[in-house]
Amino acid sequence: MDLLEKINDQLFTDKQLQVFVLRLDKLHPLTGGNKHFKLKYNFQEAKEQNYSCILSFGGAYSNHIAALAAAAKAEGLRSVGVIRGDELRDDANPTLKAAAANGMQFLFETREGYRDKYSPKFIDTLKNNYGDFFMVPEGGSNAHAVKGCMEIKDLIPIPFDHVILACGTGCTIAGLALSLEAQQEAIGIPVLKGAEFLEQDIRQLQLEYSETYNDKILLKMPRLIHAYHFGGYAKSTKALEDFKNNFEQTTQIPLDKIYTVKTFFALYDLAAKDHFPPGKTIVIIHTGGLQGN
Repeated sequence: MDLLEKINDQLFTDKQLQVFVLRLDKLHPLTGGNKHFKLKYNFQEAKEQNYSCILSFGGAYSNHIAALAAAAKAEGLRSVGVIRGDELRDDANPTLKAAAANGMQFLFETREGYRDKYSPKFIDTLKNNYGDFFMVPEGGSNAHAVKGCMEIKDLIPIPFDHVILACGTGCTIAGLALSLEAQQEAIGIPVLKGAEFLEQDIRQLQLEYSETYNDKILLKMPRLIHAYHFGGYAKSTKALEDFKNNFEQTTQIPLDKIYTVKTFFALYDLAAKDHFPPGKTIVIIHTGGLQGN
């Protein structure tokens, strides 16, 4: 499947830029996007260790939770989601409904209780309730996910100078950055306000990958640009909504409201402000998440 599409826009022509989008959203409606790569080696590890249940954490609108439930069903594993928020009701959002349809069991936690989700006491309670399980962190971000995200570059069959993508936990860009050549740059667009902590988180994820897989790689930090969060996670403005509508009508490429719309907005704004020298080739990663719309 050819997932790379060129974006033809007068702005990029004027700035002498070649711009392509890697359509990871086309891989699968639920388990595609960057989730495919983040879950791949987590599920491989769970099966190699003979786990029959996989458990993870997320908010009520988590793309990760929906993807994990679908992947678990496909792999013949039970799945449990520890969810921050309200219980599943008839009027619940489509994300939880999709996860439930794929057999996921839910434990709903208050925000206060959710903060302690990784405490030994809470994990023991989960094991008492659900038996032994393979645990995947919130957002799927761990060494196994970093290994999977290093494979995203293999889907880009052309030489390029910059790759740009959204950042939530920083795991996807942590892996992708490790796979790049010395002259190539990874640019991350954090969708959270005040996400300066991501630099340290990304470094830690790369270190965990190196230790887990005994791969003595050189750490390679991406460049994060924090100017495009639009007020914080899931926040928006009329300018961002107008951009989304115009971009989708012009290109026929759908964007999700949380991650990709901010990344594509950032790309156009940075290009307009001459952030990229003429003659450069840029690949923007469509990380999926469309079910969240």
